Amino acid sequence: MLETSARLLRLLSLLQMHRDWSGTELAERLGVTTRTVRRDVGRLRELGYPVHAAMGSLGGYRLGAGAALPPLLLDDDEAVAVAVGLRTGAAGGVEGIEEPSLRALNKVEQVLPARLRHRLSALEKAMVAIPSRNAPSVGAAVLTEISAAIRAAETLRFDYVRHDGAETRRDVEPHRLVTWGRRWYLVGWDVERAGWRTFRADRMALRTPNGPRFAHREPPDGDVTAYMRRTMGRDMWPYHCSVILHAPAGRFAGRIDGTVTPVDEHRCRVEMATESFDLVVFVIGMLDVGFEVESPPELKAHLRKLSARFGDAAGTGE
Repeated sequence: MLETSARLLRLLSLLQMHRDWSGTELAERLGVTTRTVRRDVGRLRELGYPVHAAMGSLGGYRLGAGAALPPLLLDDDEAVAVAVGLRTGAAGGVEGIEEPSLRALNKVEQVLPARLRHRLSALEKAMVAIPSRNAPSVGAAVLTEISAAIRAAETLRFDYVRHDGAETRRDVEPHRLVTWGRRWYLVGWDVERAGWRTFRADRMALRTPNGPRFAHREPPDGDVTAYMRRTMGRDMWPYHCSVILHAPAGRFAGRIDGTVTPVDEHRCRVEMATESFDLVVFVIGMLDVGFEVESPPELKAHLRKLSARFGDAAGTGE
């Protein structure tokens, strides 16, 4: 009986690799006959595992999705990866999954062998999660509904709060959900504006029912990742700033979240997109070099106000 149980677990582990196995391949892996494989597959089905079988030269055994979640077999690296992922989920970012993540994590940790508990404990002691004060969470139900609309190719109808606080009504053909930092974004085709747009999921209030079905379009820029890098870097922000730094461009490689291009061997141009001029002032101030503002005029006005305020604080008028 013990040998049979061990063989069943080994068979289940092979089937969970999400590929088709012929009876001969499984028999060779397990060191048994194909008849024993068929018998063991029957035992797994009795235990609730939906093992599908297809006849013919291209057929074989495959583990399918069932009505209930059966026990899973994970190797060492998979078990640690699942535990770390659950710990990350428990830290927040998606509203409503913190408690389920902790419950699932407790179940995983209880059955981990000692060697893996030590690995996980070392990881948890070495890692520090600092929750962002400004990163809003998004409801798990919202993400689920958006994902369902993407799969079903149904137009989403929702109210949206823009970065300036204005509320708008949108009809969008959803393409992909994207995580960027600790925020969730929807990339989709805005029907009324006839163009690709990016929406923060936490600012969306979905309407029901969904709109009409649509045919999925080719992704923007040929790749959603490339599109997000371009739009997140510049297009989606309300303010675009250009500043000349009195230092070579090479000094700032990797130090500025923006575009740095040489003007000459002693100066470079920095272009940044932002939602706040204070962020631009902070970044430039940390560089500790001379600079001049090219655009926009509002940034120059903001600097003059700050200069007057700091001058008063430093007592320059005395």
